[in-house]
Amino acid sequence: MSQSTSSEQRKVAKAAGVVGLATLLSRVGGFLRDLVIAYFFGAGPAADAFFVAFRIPNLLRRLFAEGTLTIAFIPVFTEVLAKQGQEEAKLLARSTYGLLALTLLVVCGLGMTFADQVVRVMAPGFSADGQLFALTVSLTRWCFPYIFFISLAALAAGVLNSQDHFFAPAFSPVLLNLFFIACPMLLARRLDPPVLSLAVGVLLGGAAQLLLHLPYLRAKGFLLRPAWDLKNPHLRRIARLMGPAIFGAAVYQVTVAMNTILASYLPKGSVSFLYYADRLIEFPLGIFAIAVSTAILPSLSRQATQGDHQALKQTMSYGLRLTMFIVLPAMVGLIVLAKPLVLLLFARGQFGPESASATAGAVVGYGLGLWAFAAVRSVLPAFYALKDTATPVKVAAFCLLVNLGVSLALMGPLAHVGLALATTVSGAVNFLVLLWRLRHRLGPLGGREMLVSSLRIGLASAVMGLAVWLVAYMPDWGDPQGYLGRGLPPLAGMAVGAGVFLLMAYLLRLKELGEFWQMLRRRRG
Repeated sequence: MSQSTSSEQRKVAKAAGVVGLATLLSRVGGFLRDLVIAYFFGAGPAADAFFVAFRIPNLLRRLFAEGTLTIAFIPVFTEVLAKQGQEEAKLLARSTYGLLALTLLVVCGLGMTFADQVVRVMAPGFSADGQLFALTVSLTRWCFPYIFFISLAALAAGVLNSQDHFFAPAFSPVLLNLFFIACPMLLARRLDPPVLSLAVGVLLGGAAQLLLHLPYLRAKGFLLRPAWDLKNPHLRRIARLMGPAIFGAAVYQVTVAMNTILASYLPKGSVSFLYYADRLIEFPLGIFAIAVSTAILPSLSRQATQGDHQALKQTMSYGLRLTMFIVLPAMVGLIVLAKPLVLLLFARGQFGPESASATAGAVVGYGLGLWAFAAVRSVLPAFYALKDTATPVKVAAFCLLVNLGVSLALMGPLAHVGLALATTVSGAVNFLVLLWRLRHRLGPLGGREMLVSSLRIGLASAVMGLAVWLVAYMPDWGDPQGYLGRGLPPLAGMAVGAGVFLLMAYLLRLKELGEFWQMLRRRRG
């Protein structure tokens, strides 16, 4: 391994540690947020209405920001910064900011004006219930301006990540969660309908996320002021990369929207069951898989700019192996502890045992695909670093058809669990096809090493899963409705599982254990 490759891997490890720590705080805040939402609104019509309303600006956020702008902006910005200097990079950032802000204002105006039509597309099953439909439309209008704040925050995050600053972008979701928690507690009893308090939290949290980035941008000399240099050739390059990226993100979001549409035809609460299950799945994804993908893109972009494809492949493989080291045991743990975890986290107030059982089924359905969802996060940055946004689009479009076919086949017999399983199947297909296409372009990727590593990690995870099951289900933990009865099984299972997995990793001499430990030591230092 070359010295430059080793240096980039150290950067990736350090950045992943920073992002993972900040994201851990965000995910803990997210669980507290979901606990508050479940307590006040359960899995009933009000919660369904809000989740649909909030999903709409979230979808646009991924289209205009994280799903397209960031992956198109960082490689071009990194190249301009390396080859033409900071002043040209500043001008590119300001030009991008001006064009993005103007576009977002137009999108927000259109979305608030045509909220009725948007909801009819996103949740057509709600049209049969006039009161539920009207509530969803109202909440959609309140939530739409969130896209303006969060997309500009995503651009700021892209600039900071390119400067190897990762903490503020990763920490900013904590602010959104704080407003999500505070607003229902302070405003739910003062507003009519009470669920409007969540929409207020969305707006305030989005603005706070943008404001958090400003002092860090100023410190880096990149305080964003809009510029209208539409003839900037680098801006046109970003726009060309964004074209297929928008389509690719749209394909992915159509998959998410399609699940919402199909779930709206299932029994009431199905949208909420899938939402709460997805929140559990997002926890390990966010703490490490997304942290690695965020940290790896600037390094891959630098290696692609230098034309060092061998180093690029080694960095991608390194990120993928580290990701599997965390995600495979997390996957097994989530599947084994699905219902105890749901009971511990959400079973309060309006969220009863029946809702917990239904949500746990969705957790298992999603959990089976956790390895694939995480692996895709490590492979996609390689395509983006190579400025290839077309291939992920084509693969995503194919996987959309796979998801639709499996969803229609399974939603009848399995209801919302069938939709979760369809997402798992399409995720696995997505990863395998992307890996095959990348190998076709770059040559051997070290697949044998990655496969052997994953199998050994899988063996350690399976032994851990057996230990977790014995601890969580065999003893009599007392009243399952009491706090001790709900809390002890999953907490004891996780504690024992972590110890067993680390012991197995040591006995199997997994080198990822040493790499992970070195990452933690560098982060502590």
